[in-house]
Amino acid sequence: MEENFDLLVIGGGPGGYVCAIRAAQLGLKTACIESRGTLGGTCLNVGCIPSKSLLNSSELYHKAKTNFSNIGIETGTVKLNIEKLMMNKNKSVQVLTKGVEFLFKKNKVTYIKGKAALLSKNNVVVYQDGKKTSYKSKKIVIATGSTSTSLPGINIDEKNIVSSTGALSLKKVPKNLVIIGGGYIGLEMGSVWSRLGSEVTVIEFLDHITPGMDREISKEFQKILNKQGIKFKLNSKVTSVKNSNLGAQVDYIDNKTGKKDKIDCEKVLVSVGRKPYTEGLNLSKVGVKKDNKGNININSEFQTSVPNIYAIGDVIKGPMLAHKAEEEGIAVAEIISGQAGHVNYDVIPGVIYTSPEVASVGKTEEQLKEKKILYKVGKFPFLANSRAKVNNESDGFVKILADSKTDKILGVHIIGPHCGDMIAEMALAMEFGANAEDVARTCHAHPTHTEAIKEAALAVDKRPIHF
Repeated sequence: MEENFDLLVIGGGPGGYVCAIRAAQLGLKTACIESRGTLGGTCLNVGCIPSKSLLNSSELYHKAKTNFSNIGIETGTVKLNIEKLMMNKNKSVQVLTKGVEFLFKKNKVTYIKGKAALLSKNNVVVYQDGKKTSYKSKKIVIATGSTSTSLPGINIDEKNIVSSTGALSLKKVPKNLVIIGGGYIGLEMGSVWSRLGSEVTVIEFLDHITPGMDREISKEFQKILNKQGIKFKLNSKVTSVKNSNLGAQVDYIDNKTGKKDKIDCEKVLVSVGRKPYTEGLNLSKVGVKKDNKGNININSEFQTSVPNIYAIGDVIKGPMLAHKAEEEGIAVAEIISGQAGHVNYDVIPGVIYTSPEVASVGKTEEQLKEKKILYKVGKFPFLANSRAKVNNESDGFVKILADSKTDKILGVHIIGPHCGDMIAEMALAMEFGANAEDVARTCHAHPTHTEAIKEAALAVDKRPIHF
């Protein structure tokens, strides 16, 4: 006899497991189906969490090797143990996945392992170890996330030609690494392996890195990465990638001149984006419609074309970010429970966890110009921030965009130390509809990196104190 639920969540990633926990808190009999065997999705298992472990470890290694002696810390010969580095990463992931399982037990969420497929609008079948089990539910939430994409003709073998998953588990530091794609993921992984000793080259189709980022920040970011040793081939189209005696050969063409060239390397990371993962769900069979890019169509309350089936996270339109999926997971659980769940997409922050970090929330200059919105700009460099200066972290700046008439904050873009944490202040300010003046008049502790935010807010009206 099949088990009945109020809510079945398909997918145990950031969106899915958060949705399941919140729904259970609201009194719904809830189950979460996950095919991976561990909870947390791409983010926790092979994405944001393991990459942050490697980013932190590689930064510490690089500082110990190059910076410590400059500040009076003599370490002797610094050695890299790649095996221990990876073990530390894996241990972190295991602890956190078990933590999510504990949260399921605490909140009485039923955890179902296996691959789910929709049989009807209320019925789901789960395949696991050759067995098939059916479940019935009043409501269903699809939160199956996304998967890496590639380019036509490129075979990702996870040996010499790898995806971001493979780049997280290399057994040795490649002598040279080519990254196809100058987006967030590629640059984070490039930063890791560059700090560990690899010669990194990024090939990007556009004439700039980090598409969608405020262009001034993007230019500064590339300049800093360049200074760190990462090379860039911009405005270049990769035509083929194949295995070679050295490892791999990447053929590319200059978009402007038409000149052909190639790079021989040990490893290639293909990082050209991600696509919604809905394979095997039988969406068309039950009438759930998708757009031409594979995103599931939803209304303002996350309902698909089948009203009792909802969708959140990477399978719908919008930035593929774990925290965006989490917010949607909470919102849809509250909507299903009869509450007023809501996500403010204007204040979803984005962060690149390199060194320095890059963070943004709200509109870019380019977007404001496109919409013909009059704005004013306030900027403040970390070079003039005392805490950044004494910590030898003075690269970058804070940039605040505010409405010319109302002074309302429209966008904030930061490149600099710890700005992944700093951006939360500005997201909160924007959520409450704050003006630049509000931030400028808020007392910030001294000496802290956050004083740069206050100074940038003062600079909106051309009155910074320390610059």
